[in-house]
Amino acid sequence: MLQFRTEGPDLIVAGQPLRALAASLGQTPFYVYDRALLQQRSQALRAALPAGIQVHYAMKANPLPAVVACMVGLVDGIDVASAGEMRVALAQGADPQHMSFAGPGKRAEELRAAVEAGVLVNVESFRELPLLAQASQALGRPARVAVRVNPDFELKGSGMRMGGGPKQFGVDAEEVPRLLGEMGRLGLQFEGFHLFAGSQNLRAEAIGEAQRLSYELALRLAADAPAPVRHLNLGGGFGIPYFPGEQPLDLAPVAANLAELQERAGRDMPEAHLVLELGRYLVGEAGLYVARVLDRKVSRGQVFLVTDGGLHHHLAASGNFGQVIRKNYPVAIGNRMDEPATESVHVVGPLCTPLDLLAERMSLPAAQEGDLVVVYQSGAYGASASPQGFLGHPGCLEVLV
Repeated sequence: MLQFRTEGPDLIVAGQPLRALAASLGQTPFYVYDRALLQQRSQALRAALPAGIQVHYAMKANPLPAVVACMVGLVDGIDVASAGEMRVALAQGADPQHMSFAGPGKRAEELRAAVEAGVLVNVESFRELPLLAQASQALGRPARVAVRVNPDFELKGSGMRMGGGPKQFGVDAEEVPRLLGEMGRLGLQFEGFHLFAGSQNLRAEAIGEAQRLSYELALRLAADAPAPVRHLNLGGGFGIPYFPGEQPLDLAPVAANLAELQERAGRDMPEAHLVLELGRYLVGEAGLYVARVLDRKVSRGQVFLVTDGGLHHHLAASGNFGQVIRKNYPVAIGNRMDEPATESVHVVGPLCTPLDLLAERMSLPAAQEGDLVVVYQSGAYGASASPQGFLGHPGCLEVLV
């Protein structure tokens, strides 16, 4: 588990006290991402995985250009989910030959942009095929395609199920042979398969099972492919611990399982390289969200720390507009790290809704106006996944240090 260190009362970020960082930025709230921790996570993952397993960064997790530029130097490829993300990735030096584009409902102009750039398109429906063929003919270059498969299984215990059952994602496995035939008829450049069963999973055995089932399904479908499989994206699903009692993912059994699949692939699909698509796991623990206490209120015996940030910047920490059973992310008072937790408080934002809640009945040191509230595990699905225009409050800064 990645950790920010402390020094006396201060949380240390990229070698400097949090208070000094906040003063240099000149405002709160802000997200801060630690470059050294991004590198540490990538290096640890590389050391654990078998050589030859490729790692792609799913930039939907954090599309800040500075973060993307950092990740381009740490991973083998970038996975995007829109033409907007594709433009950012290309501008930050990503190699289009090692970039893939997934997502339902791709617009014709997005598909054309991907073909023009030479990006691999993960096809999600029959509708995309003639659009890709038209773009290929107009541009005079083959459209690189893979099939995103909606498998007939789910990633057990995942935070979000992306495959299995009826889904808007990918092509149902039973329809893939017909899609492959159409790809061949249209002359598209088939390269492989993309299977993503689920996300945010901390159970190595569940991830291993999903990877094995994904491999076996891809191997069966390859019999109908118009060309050999060169690219097999087994998805990701690697989670990070957010809540009390959760333990970091044990990479050892995941790596052992991948080594077995890699050995099988050498026999079954000798031209294929195996790919992991990871977002949250690579960046989630390397980020903090920092807000300043504006008011300390006591209401009928309960303490409320009212901050200048909240739901509009960090929707996930607030509980996604009440759509999930809310649990507290790890929270601290970043300038009182050496003080004991002496009181139970609610940390809330400035919005006119009771859902604007960053911490509920959490034990923290006694905080006062001007103190800095820190939400850990905030490097993924933070600012870009939050309704920053809600109620017209100021947006937040994002910095990579």
